[in-house]
Amino acid sequence: MWRKGFVLHQSTDVKRVGSRLDCLISNVIFFGRFHLWLSDLIRPDTLTTGAGHPVGDKLNLQTAGPRGPLLVQDVVFTDEMAHFDRERIPERVVHAKGAGAFGYFEVTHDITRFSKAKVFEHVGKTTPVAVRFSTVAGESGSADTVRDPRGFAIKFYTEEGNWDLTGNNTPIFFIRDAMLFPSFIHSQKRNPQTHMKDPDMVWDFWSLRPESLHQVSFLFSDRGLPDGFRHMNGYGSHTFKLVAADGEPVYCKFHLKTDQGIKNMSVEEADRLASTNPDYAIGDLFNAIANGNCPSWTFYIQVMTFEQAEKFQFNPFDLTKVWSHQEYPLIPVGKMVLNRNPVNYFAEVEQLAFDPSNMPPGIEASPDKMLQGRLFSYPDTHRHRLGANYLQIPVNCPFRARVANYQRDGPMCMFDNQGGAPNYYPNSFSAPETQPHFVESKFQVSTDVHRYNSADEDNVTQVRAFYTQVLNEGERQRLCQNMAGALNGAQIFIQKRMVENLKAIHPDYGNRVQALLNKYSADAQETSTVHVYSRPGASAVAASSKM
Repeated sequence: MWRKGFVLHQSTDVKRVGSRLDCLISNVIFFGRFHLWLSDLIRPDTLTTGAGHPVGDKLNLQTAGPRGPLLVQDVVFTDEMAHFDRERIPERVVHAKGAGAFGYFEVTHDITRFSKAKVFEHVGKTTPVAVRFSTVAGESGSADTVRDPRGFAIKFYTEEGNWDLTGNNTPIFFIRDAMLFPSFIHSQKRNPQTHMKDPDMVWDFWSLRPESLHQVSFLFSDRGLPDGFRHMNGYGSHTFKLVAADGEPVYCKFHLKTDQGIKNMSVEEADRLASTNPDYAIGDLFNAIANGNCPSWTFYIQVMTFEQAEKFQFNPFDLTKVWSHQEYPLIPVGKMVLNRNPVNYFAEVEQLAFDPSNMPPGIEASPDKMLQGRLFSYPDTHRHRLGANYLQIPVNCPFRARVANYQRDGPMCMFDNQGGAPNYYPNSFSAPETQPHFVESKFQVSTDVHRYNSADEDNVTQVRAFYTQVLNEGERQRLCQNMAGALNGAQIFIQKRMVENLKAIHPDYGNRVQALLNKYSADAQETSTVHVYSRPGASAVAASSKM
C-alpha cells in the first residue's frame, strides 16, 4: 500500500508505532505517507466541500440571474472563501523564512558515561528527527542569501518525549542576557516610523552593547554568507547539563559539523541570488534530498565538569563566548542524516515548533541566562502562533512516548482529550503517577538575588583571538570590507562609537574599518555635487544631540 520511493532508515526504534490511535496517526504522518495511504483507500471520485459534500460546480457563483447578486445559500462559495480568509497564521517573530527536512540520528560512539538519555542509549541506535533551517531577521518572503545568522533546529522524537535542540550556525550570540532579546530583535527589524530596515537601529544597538562584537565579527566574516544550508555547521550554542544514570552531572555544548564541507558565498554571488533566486537555500536542500544526495552532519559534544566550571577563566554559561577545543576537545557522538523532504510545507514545516525546554531525562538546562529566557519564550510564542494544543499537531506530537497528564480541552484539541480519565491530581482512580527517578538533578545556588550587570565581562579577548589567530589576512580584509560597507549606512556618531569598539579588540581592526569608511565618504562627496540629507524620527533627534 505504501507508495514507491518511501525512504526509511531501518531500525526497530524508528519503526516502533505507539498503541494509541493518535500516536499511530502521528507516526504515519511523520514519515510522510499518511495522506498518500489514505488517498489510495478513499480517494473521492468527485470534488467535495470541507465537510465532504459533493460539489457540482466549482467555477461559477450561484446568483439570481446571470447578472444578479450572489445568494447567501451558496455554501460552496462560503465554504471556500471562509477557509481562504483564515489560511494564514502569524509568522514567526524571528526565523520566519526557513526550510525543513526529516531523517534520523544514529549513535556511533558511547557517551552513556555522561548522559542517561535514551537517545544516546547504545551504539547503533537510531532516532527519527525533524530539522528546520532558517534565516533570523527577515520576514517569510525575504531572500535566503542575506548576511544573517542561520537557524539550525533539530527535533529528536525519543521514547522519553521530544528533545528540541534549538541552535544556529554559529557557536555564539549577540547578547548574554535574555532581558535584551526583544530590544535586540527590534533593532534588526523595521523602523517603526518608516517601516524600512534601518542601519542606525542595527549599529546603534551593536555599538552600545560590546558583548555583540564576537557574533558581529563572525557574521561579517566569510561564514556570514553560507552557501545554502547543507554546507554549514550547527551548534546548540548554549551550555547544557548532561546527567548520567548514577546522577553525576556535567556541563556540555553540542556541535554538528557538516559532512559536505564548509562552503560560503562571495558578496557578489549572494547579492545576485537575492534578486534572481531568493529561495536558493530552500531549493538547494530540497533538490539535494530529492536526488538522493542526502546531507549529513557529525554530532559532537564538549564536556566540562562542575569543578572545571568553578575554576574556569570566564563565565562558562556566557553565550557570547566559546569553550577552547584544546582544553575541552570535541567528543564524537553520532551522525544525523536528512533523507526526506516535507510532503506539505505548511503541515510539516510552518507548523513545526521547537522548544528548548523539551529535554528528556539525562539532558537539563544550565544557568545560561539566554537559555533560561528561551525556556519561557519559545513555548509561549508557539501557543500564540499555533494554539494551546500545538503539541497535538502531528509534526510536533511526541509520537514515540505516551502522553499522560491532566491537561484538557483548549482550542483544536485533536484527539480523544484523554477520555474520561481524571483531570485532577492527586486522585484515587489509577491515573498517571509521578516517578521519583525522573526528578531533575540537584544543584546548589549560594548567592544574592540581584539584577547583575554583565555588560563588561571581557568582551574583547576571544574576538581578538578570532581576528588575529582564526582569520588569515585575506579573511581579515574581507571582514573589514563587509563591516565597513554595512556600517557606512549608519550616522557618523554611531560609526565612531563602533570603530572605537573595534580598536579595543585590535588597533588594526578598527583602523582598517575607519580607513574604509573614510574612503566611502570621500567617494560619495566626489560623486554628488548636492547632498540633501533628511532622516525623520527619533534617530535624527538623537543625532542632533550627539554629533
